[in-house]
Amino acid sequence: MQWTRRTRSRWYNCQGDICKLLSLQPSPQNPKNPNSMQQLPETIPESYPPCFRPNTQQFSDQIHNEVSGNEDHQQDPLPLIDLQQINLQKLEEACTDWGIFRLANHGIPPDLLSELHEHAVRVLEMGFESKQTLFESIPSSSMSYFWGTPALTPAGVALALYKDQGTVNYNWVEGLNIPLSQPSLVDLHHHPLLSDFRMLLESYGIHQARVATSIFGAMSQNLELSEDNECYLSPSTGHLRVYRYPRCSFDKSTKVWGMEVHTDSSVVTILNQFEVGGLQVLSPKENAWIDAKPVPNTLLVHLGDMMQAISNDKYKSVKHRVLVNREKERFSIGYFVFPGDDCVIQSPNYKPFTYPEFRAQVQHDVKTLGLKVGLSRFKLNGDF
Repeated sequence: MQWTRRTRSRWYNCQGDICKLLSLQPSPQNPKNPNSMQQLPETIPESYPPCFRPNTQQFSDQIHNEVSGNEDHQQDPLPLIDLQQINLQKLEEACTDWGIFRLANHGIPPDLLSELHEHAVRVLEMGFESKQTLFESIPSSSMSYFWGTPALTPAGVALALYKDQGTVNYNWVEGLNIPLSQPSLVDLHHHPLLSDFRMLLESYGIHQARVATSIFGAMSQNLELSEDNECYLSPSTGHLRVYRYPRCSFDKSTKVWGMEVHTDSSVVTILNQFEVGGLQVLSPKENAWIDAKPVPNTLLVHLGDMMQAISNDKYKSVKHRVLVNREKERFSIGYFVFPGDDCVIQSPNYKPFTYPEFRAQVQHDVKTLGLKVGLSRFKLNGDF
């Protein structure tokens, strides 16, 4: 599917439906000048998609799903793995009990992480309309812009998530999708900011491929996978997502999530959080939500659906969500990597399948049901 100007317009024009869902309207026109928009309050940036800009500043003291003020005082329960000296037993426990762990000594230069953050802020703080125009002018194979949903097609096209009676379900997030498979084929010299950002992202992607390969190698040892299963993780499938979670100032009666509860479809996802928390993970043993706050000089490694299937359900695809925040924006960068397209996943609990088959089923379910069903579709003797 090609992301044409027409398909982009259909997605962006759904903003009226989204606003209706929240019983809000886009910022009204100035009655003295009907061709201009009212000046937005300084606290509501014009870089936000229109429906992320409330037209009132009379908010309650707390909003539904807001990040806890005690976040910094909570003890961190997540397992910690040292990439330079991987303890296979600790890794096994982290994968079996949690499906997520912190990674120390990952070897990614701090200066690269700082520059990525700075460029992410600069790009996403552009005016919303300017972002639309800019990303319409470049191929989605280089970088594409999305908002309101993390569900994208392989071409980077955002999928509107429809619920009951055609209303739009969405998440309080915007971001960039960056495929890493064909970097040299894209010319961005007419867009210096994006060109520099893309170069930084490609360097970061090389580091992340190294990290992912090392982690998967250690997990393969624990699972006693044969060399024939090397295709289960293919760095050529890697892509990056840059996320920005705008400040959310709706009152607590409005149910808004930065990102709803979900699992990733990847083999592994490697997340870099910048300063502001909001990510929560579900502890399988305690069935309780745990704050996965940012910790300097560490990354978060999530196991995804493909890793759960590869391990025959021994390892867990971690459920996670992102809370909204009324006072601070949150930025993060996720690296997602998958099996090779022709790689058949063979597991006693599942029908043989490839990742493209899994992805196609997920996208079909998102379009028709408004949600991801996931691995249950491929279970032997499952409900589906």
